[in-house]
Amino acid sequence: MQSLTGTDSIWSAEQAAAASADFAELHAAHGGVLWVAFDPAQARCGLFFCRDGAVCELTPPGFSVQSRVYEYGGGACCATEQGVAFVNERDQQIYHLPVGRSVGAALAANLADSREIAAEAECRPAAPTNIEPQALTTRVNCRYGDLSFVPAWQALLAVEESHEGDAVVHRLVRIGLAGKRDVLVEGADFYAAPVADGTGLRLAWIEWDRPHQPWVATRLCQRESGERTRVLAGEAGDRSLQQPRYDAQGRLWVLSDKAGWWQPWCLDSEAQPQGGSYDHASAPWQLGGRTYLPLENDELLLMRFEQDVGALVGYAARTNSLGAETAGAHGAPYGTAIVTRRLAEDFTRFRSLAADSEYFYCIAAAPDRLPAVLAIRRRDGALRILAGGEQPLPEIQLSRPEALSCEVGQGEQCHGFFYAPIDGPERPPLVIFLHGGPTSACYPVFDPRIAFWTLRGYAVLDLNYRGSSGYGRDYRLRLAGQWGALEVEDIRAAIEALAGEGRIDPRRVFVRGGSAGGFSALRALAELPQLRGGASLYGVSDPLALRRLTHKFEADYLDWLIGDPEQDAERYQRRTPLLQAERIKAPVIFFQGALDAVVVPSQTETMVEALRQRGLPVEYHLFAEERHGFRQAANLADALRAEHAFYQRLS
Repeated sequence: MQSLTGTDSIWSAEQAAAASADFAELHAAHGGVLWVAFDPAQARCGLFFCRDGAVCELTPPGFSVQSRVYEYGGGACCATEQGVAFVNERDQQIYHLPVGRSVGAALAANLADSREIAAEAECRPAAPTNIEPQALTTRVNCRYGDLSFVPAWQALLAVEESHEGDAVVHRLVRIGLAGKRDVLVEGADFYAAPVADGTGLRLAWIEWDRPHQPWVATRLCQRESGERTRVLAGEAGDRSLQQPRYDAQGRLWVLSDKAGWWQPWCLDSEAQPQGGSYDHASAPWQLGGRTYLPLENDELLLMRFEQDVGALVGYAARTNSLGAETAGAHGAPYGTAIVTRRLAEDFTRFRSLAADSEYFYCIAAAPDRLPAVLAIRRRDGALRILAGGEQPLPEIQLSRPEALSCEVGQGEQCHGFFYAPIDGPERPPLVIFLHGGPTSACYPVFDPRIAFWTLRGYAVLDLNYRGSSGYGRDYRLRLAGQWGALEVEDIRAAIEALAGEGRIDPRRVFVRGGSAGGFSALRALAELPQLRGGASLYGVSDPLALRRLTHKFEADYLDWLIGDPEQDAERYQRRTPLLQAERIKAPVIFFQGALDAVVVPSQTETMVEALRQRGLPVEYHLFAEERHGFRQAANLADALRAEHAFYQRLS
């Protein structure tokens, strides 16, 4: 197959790896905004502060901001009145950094060395402040995440994960700025999103017990000073709740899928969902999600998924006026209307919402640029990029996502995004991307890996098979008992649809995925003989072995996805790639991290050996210092380059 002339110099594997930089954990505080930035060159997450158009890094050398609670982490930092608290990746302990004179001096020096900043200019970088952080915790067997600061307590709220021999215990704890630790809540299997109201007298949180996952069934709990814990919602196990928030009036909000979508509900007013029939969050694999904000004057700032695409919307109840949406559809009182204002419309994914009196802030992504930290002026929606947002490829070299839906099952559809090759044959080879989770999702945003393939003559399908989040509760729960079968049918249907339209060469289709997506790729290779080859990145090959060895957070997940190991033993037999290795006829390339605690290396190594014994062409790449999901730029580039070379030999 001929590739685009000069492609390696246009967009190399190294460039694609470098473009995997990202942002997380954004907070408005101290007259500016804080965020965490991931640097693949250092495989490190740094904490940055931007104020008055200048930015400095707060984390000193040797520190990286990342939680590993539930292995997937999240909520690794928060602002305090004096500075910022964060979880250090290496020891998983909480540290505190002041945002005081030294930070102000660094920012002032950066401003003094540059010309005056225009209102729409980006923040400019400054050198790290090299402030020595103070350790607030020293519990070597504990991890922390989902941090929040309670001014009324002058203390932090956190989820604590304690490894106590063979047991892993989760609690909600209070950590004082002098290091005093108090256990506030314990007894449930899992906790998330602890938050206190402005007085510090009410505490709310999300909890759930095994065998449930947080996107299936959780409880919203609240404890008032001197009272017992009350379950406010979810006691029947019939809904998933996430992201409780107290607004400025002290009212409690939560995202609930009671009505079929994750929608904002206010529990201290008439129980009506707000924001319309859209999912306003994705599956909470990580802690610290913030995809809606209750604001003053009964307004909301919302992220929501519309026809597979993320939108950022300001939402308010107003007196009926021309052009306003119908009030009754959203539960607004008679005589009012819901007024929506769309913001940052060139972007298609939004995370980590924050606000101050002048700006909305968020982390956003778009089809043509790298992730960005945005400041959106509240009065008129004027947009300012504070960090990131580079456009690495000119329009002529950029394949834009096309929404794709395929008929499957009985009146159902699966969804995804198709990327045509930039150059190549009329019927190009196809690479199918399968996301992990499997209740995660793919989004129509710039993906440097997809650009790598489309610039080399491949089409790409990023598939949101049934079971993905963002399409409502019914779609998300569709994989119950069906994992390893349902998504394979979606892959088959998508290939047939694209081949029928003449958009791909059905003889040259490759399937690849990471984690749960790796399992689905192996299942597809066993069931769809037309596939030419595939790749499993730290993918599941033996569900029963994984069930015995994996971490607490997912220890019961396979029972939901496939079934009871004893009662449904025959189903496990049919859907275990390791036990169906003889049905795989196409070559496979495997990638694995040696430190992976979610899908342990033996999962991959036993599958590799089973295929090699059959004489099937197999490659195996083990990266000694990687965990679940690769982070080091050199390894990301090596894996991408090896996968491309593997497919080239098969084409």
